[in-house]
Amino acid sequence: MTRPALLAISHGTSSPEGQAAVAALVGAVARRLPDTIVRLGHVDVQQPDVAASLDAIPTGTPVVIVPLLLSAGYHVRVDLIQQSAGRDGVTIAPALGPDERLVDALVSRLAGVAPAPDDTLVLAVAGSSDDRANEDCRVTARMLGARLGRPVGVGFLAAADPRLDVAVGSAGGRVVLANYLLAPGYFHDLAVTLSGGATVAPPLLGSDEPPASLVDLVVDRYNDTAALSD
Repeated sequence: MTRPALLAISHGTSSPEGQAAVAALVGAVARRLPDTIVRLGHVDVQQPDVAASLDAIPTGTPVVIVPLLLSAGYHVRVDLIQQSAGRDGVTIAPALGPDERLVDALVSRLAGVAPAPDDTLVLAVAGSSDDRANEDCRVTARMLGARLGRPVGVGFLAAADPRLDVAVGSAGGRVVLANYLLAPGYFHDLAVTLSGGATVAPPLLGSDEPPASLVDLVVDRYNDTAALSD
């Protein structure tokens, strides 16, 4: 049986830094899977979009779409299904989160800004019109809190409450933001704007080498989904 292609689909961003960071992650995944067609497409903002990305994969090749999205919101539950409907042999993997390997990356990024024991931690998340995705983010905050042995609040950048500026303003004391965004871009810039001067940890991806835990996560989403479609 033909091994499925891996089509990694990001949200898309106009930020050159964000584009490079996501491309580096997919490049690392491709090096991990040398016998697999690995391509990058986008559900919004950037090209190629989902349809064009699928068209670039040889006809008859099965495809596993791995959403490079941290929770299963509208893009995963609606957009990807609609935009891939014209192609046979497409299977969509689950979103990346919640997952302990994302918590690994959050902990690593937080370590770089060295929060003090008495700092208040707030997880900055994008937010979704689908509250199931927002609950995924709340679960991630609880997982991060369990890992660190301290409470972690949640602040949303759009579509859900509490908004990040409200979460920061009501926290009291010094606040440090854990950054539950995949890469630099609009939402990261918004998080900095709404932080009220709080320390903001970097996104999960940056100009450095993609965390091995995130490469593992994408590869596992592909392998697990490909196995189910055999």
